[in-house]
Amino acid sequence: QVQLVESGGGLVQAGGSLRLSCVGSGSIFSIYDMVWYRQAPGKQRELVASITRSGISNYSDSVKGRFGISRDNAKNSVYLQMNSLKPEDTAVYRCAANLGPRVYWGQGTQVTVSS
Repeated sequence: QVQLVESGGGLVQAGGSLRLSCVGSGSIFSIYDMVWYRQAPGKQRELVASITRSGISNYSDSVKGRFGISRDNAKNSVYLQMNSLKPEDTAVYRCAANLGPRVYWGQGTQVTVSS
């Protein structure tokens, strides 16, 4: 299994940028499809962006054109570059590693966007 640790969250003004990082350990990172999720208080968890083992990325409509997901398997890391942030992007962001039916989660990092 893989252990995941996110970092990079914080407080930012609307229109600003943040870069989240998720570092994995304990397994071969490159075999996993990686996903960023977020969950705001009182709302359902939302898939924000994903990147496959082969590097194919996908985004939710709510962040398309503003967020970018990337991975560096040599560093066991996946990143989420978030630009043009909006107050509605405020949430806890968690990364997940998918391998078939198995899903491994990080603990999450808080992103707060002030208006």
